[in-house]
Amino acid sequence: MSQSAALTKDSLHLDLGTLPEWDLTHLYSSLKDPKINADLKDSETKAEDFLKKYGELFKGDQWTGQDLYGAISLYEKISEILGRLGSFAGLSYYKNLKSTEIQKFYQEIQEKLTAIGANFIFFTLDINQIPEDKISKALESTTDLNHYKPWLDQVRTFRDHQLSNDLEKLFMEKALTSSRAWNRLYDETLASMKFILDGQSLTLPQITEKMSHLDPSIRKQGAIALSDGLQQNLSLLTMVTNTLAKDKEIEDTWRKYPDSTSERHLANQVEPEVVDALVNAVKASYPKLSHRYYKLKAKLLGQSNLQYWDRNSPLPQADDQKISWLQARQIVLDAYQKFNPKMADIGRQFFDHNWIDVPVLEGKTSGAFSHPTVPSAHPYILLNYLGKRRDVMTLAHELGHGIHQVMAGEQGYFLSNTPLTVAETASVFGEMLTFRSLLDQESDPLQKRQLLASKIEDMLNTVVRQIAFYNFEQEVHQARKNGELSSEDLGDIWMKTQAEALGDAVILDPIIRPFWGYISHFIHAPFYVYAYAFGDCLVNSLYAIYEQQPDGFAEKYSALLSSGGSKRYPELLAPFGLDAKHPDFWLQGLNMISRFIDDLEKMV
Repeated sequence: MSQSAALTKDSLHLDLGTLPEWDLTHLYSSLKDPKINADLKDSETKAEDFLKKYGELFKGDQWTGQDLYGAISLYEKISEILGRLGSFAGLSYYKNLKSTEIQKFYQEIQEKLTAIGANFIFFTLDINQIPEDKISKALESTTDLNHYKPWLDQVRTFRDHQLSNDLEKLFMEKALTSSRAWNRLYDETLASMKFILDGQSLTLPQITEKMSHLDPSIRKQGAIALSDGLQQNLSLLTMVTNTLAKDKEIEDTWRKYPDSTSERHLANQVEPEVVDALVNAVKASYPKLSHRYYKLKAKLLGQSNLQYWDRNSPLPQADDQKISWLQARQIVLDAYQKFNPKMADIGRQFFDHNWIDVPVLEGKTSGAFSHPTVPSAHPYILLNYLGKRRDVMTLAHELGHGIHQVMAGEQGYFLSNTPLTVAETASVFGEMLTFRSLLDQESDPLQKRQLLASKIEDMLNTVVRQIAFYNFEQEVHQARKNGELSSEDLGDIWMKTQAEALGDAVILDPIIRPFWGYISHFIHAPFYVYAYAFGDCLVNSLYAIYEQQPDGFAEKYSALLSSGGSKRYPELLAPFGLDAKHPDFWLQGLNMISRFIDDLEKMV
């Protein structure tokens, strides 16, 4: 363990064992690895040659299916090298947002990748100008080209929203000093924030962890400290939010998207009406899900109402013992092993080869993610592990992503990337496997009750909370069209959407008004959040099928993960007899949460 990790551990009085940090040498040996400059120069040369060779070819009729296949496969090879460079820079950056050396390196790589990428802008624009019958003939004449058909279909999905080559190049280059710059400012601001609790200076992951502490006074103090820290930076957070919302509105207008969510739906390969059906089903279920559960939780805590910061608190008499890193590893891998040994073997590599960065460190980005990097390498997982049971579930979640990304890698760089609606399936399924495994092993009734309550809260956070976030974003982006929003405006929208989702049993203290400011998805990926609810409801339906018909399920599920982005979600769900367009589809998933609440009520 590094010295800084040890200091963090000692200051928190935790005994979690040695917390590994990832080894990025699988990508490049260091920031000064000579291979970085060699790859940049090689990519630049190949990109310029690509532009010379294909810059005019697909504007006319004198090309063949083999020409198109050759161009796409070469584009993919160059893109994978650029992806490796970008991954190394990004992972280095998010590991230490406060290092000036890494900041400089990250920005330089971003600028160089943007300059190289400008050589390829013409290619997808030209593809979108090719008539449909010409594309069909090319696919019929060249068998190899059919591998890229899903990629072609996805590229052509955006053809009504593309601009001229010069404008596309301008948007790409200006992003360095507009949206990407504001994202960077936001990340570095969050990483440098200090939250003071009992005279101790804590990072964002450490302070948010306090709101699930066994002691109610510490939960409240944690919420106050979080609010104070955000309040000190509220002017900047408000400016970032306003600027990025306006930036998106400008680009959406130029691209003629009908509303602010349209681009996300196209990228996710999901119809707007399907997302609307999901959102409406979740909102209609608020009373029987979150509203009902939080009334029950207040009762369990001996209160008439529940404070906002008590939503994820342990139940009375719950075991608040920390879970060591080795225990967490064993719990999660055992759950995957029981389901599918092949998936457990893939997951084990993340631990054995330091593909996971675990400790909470000053300057490290908050939250957790699994980054796929490129198929010729492997994914990397970032955690902020503090030994809570929820941290174990986060490990199960991100390991699900990692296993999925490894399995999908066989599709190649362009088709290994899975749309967000299906990308959350493996992660949420991994959580469910781990939860069921823990529940089956637990014999203490009080601990069973705590496990079930924690799972219900995780599901509500994944479904109800994320749809409330989605509604918050919708209202913010709509209101921003009428002018800049103040911190008060954003706080009002936050309180309104939270009140709708949580119900009368939860007291919304004014100190939570700035809490929208640390939800990084709003900044990095507008309207991403509904994918969590999509994935949870989908997994609930899949898991019900697994329980009813376990024979052969793991094989079909593995095939789903291995497909990556080569199939759209209706094709992936068909082998399981599921149809997301069916009116009852979402209710199936939501009813599982309701049944868990029923089970907890019976225990009480």
